[in-house]
Amino acid sequence: MLNSYDDFTPLSEIIVGSAENYVGHDRDLTFELFFHEALGGYRSDWAYPRLAARGSAKAETWKISMRYTEELHEDVENLAVTLTSLGITVYRPLPLPENALPIAGLGWQAAPTPALNVRDNTLILGDEIIETAPAIRSRYLETRLLTPVFRRYADAGARWSTMPRPTLTDASFDLSYARDAATTLGGPTEPITDPQPSPYDVGIEMMLDGAQVLRLGQDLIVNIAQDNHRLGADWLQRQVAGRFRLHRVHRMADNHIDSMLLALKPGVFLARHAGLRDMLPDAFQSWKFIVPPEPDPGSFPTYDDTDLVLTSPYIDINVLSLDEQRVLVNVDCTGLIKTLEGEGFTVIPVRHRHRRLFGGGFHCFTLDMRRAGGPVDYR
Repeated sequence: MLNSYDDFTPLSEIIVGSAENYVGHDRDLTFELFFHEALGGYRSDWAYPRLAARGSAKAETWKISMRYTEELHEDVENLAVTLTSLGITVYRPLPLPENALPIAGLGWQAAPTPALNVRDNTLILGDEIIETAPAIRSRYLETRLLTPVFRRYADAGARWSTMPRPTLTDASFDLSYARDAATTLGGPTEPITDPQPSPYDVGIEMMLDGAQVLRLGQDLIVNIAQDNHRLGADWLQRQVAGRFRLHRVHRMADNHIDSMLLALKPGVFLARHAGLRDMLPDAFQSWKFIVPPEPDPGSFPTYDDTDLVLTSPYIDINVLSLDEQRVLVNVDCTGLIKTLEGEGFTVIPVRHRHRRLFGGGFHCFTLDMRRAGGPVDYR
């Protein structure tokens, strides 16, 4: 039975994503906006609006080295084997077929993405699966690769809901945070000033990823960076009314919260920096903040100009807790390992080499479906 209210009570069932046939990134407006913070130093000739200005409905594809794809696949499969060896039931998505056909919406086309970062487009709240509203066109049908697993839980009694799907035309996006030169979140590789009109425009739409939500029993902390997120949070608040309390934090990150802040157990957060405390609801500001040392640049592979780095060096904060004692941590992140061990946690080191190229860590790669916890009030 589906039961997942938090990220730290004893874990018994989980989905581990698939990296099979992850061979490239479709770089269009939606991709550029989502990763605009990381892409600030990369080639402006790839950035919006020049792609759209050429009049092409098809995105340009940034190829990924086959070596990196193969090594990522090895590391993800090892993650699944490790979790199984620890007595956890592991489910997997359908693999993306080799040379998968493009997917298409109203006025756009994109190469599909494998269901690797399964935390992003799904939110598990108690006994409910919520497929969230994606912001990247290439990920629009990603949760269909999870359908067999979701069907298994639905057949056993789980609720299964879907947030309204956006059309994802250029006009669907709130561009204000990317246009704002004063933002602390970075900026796009060139100014976004001329969204291309479409006959399918409906205005700004709701978009919200599951990884923007920190689950703490009865309480949900939701990161809001712009109006697409705000509309998604409005829908989510109505959806969970009477079951969960929803708290909004403003621009803790440009999108996902789980490489900024994770709950390791009641009363303890793992945080990128101590200043995040002031952004939280009052009831959670009294929790202990564990802040690891700055990442060691030598712990990451060296890449060149043909490799697209999608995450900050802080990605290794994206750990996976098996319970209130045991934590899966990247084997290369020695500073974080020492910090957690010094705080009394049992660290299980697992290899993940190319986390900066594929936009996720162990928390992103997994979706916990059954934990022992319930709708507890942790305030």
